[in-house]
Amino acid sequence: MAKFDVHIIDHPTAKEMLVEFKSQRQDNVPILEKPGHYILPDYKLTRQRKALKIRKHTYLTKKFRSYVALDSANGHTLWMRNFGSLSEAIFWLETGMKIGDTDTDARYSFKEWQEKHFEDIEKLKDQLRAKTKARQENK
Repeated sequence: MAKFDVHIIDHPTAKEMLVEFKSQRQDNVPILEKPGHYILPDYKLTRQRKALKIRKHTYLTKKFRSYVALDSANGHTLWMRNFGSLSEAIFWLETGMKIGDTDTDARYSFKEWQEKHFEDIEKLKDQLRAKTKARQENK
């Protein structure tokens, strides 16, 4: 098991987390059932404005080799972002920085971080491959 505090989840679990967060949006202090760091593989977040463009709706749509990172570690807010690589998603969950953003921190360089955590990233990739293989065998 990788030393990252990141869990790979499936579509129903991610959808459940989104619905729970939306239902508690009006609460002063929402308390989420599943705090932590999660990655949903092969999906992306899509946002559309509906109802006369007043309300913004978030959807999970299938997209091969795309990752949605969900961060609810504080137990009150669900942060979500799309990523094109598993390494970038883990980097964001671990450091709070996104590659190419204006976020800069002298302590962290993505390349150095990636080299330092290469084995742990590979373990998480192997875990993801095993889940995909098991899912394909069950079809």
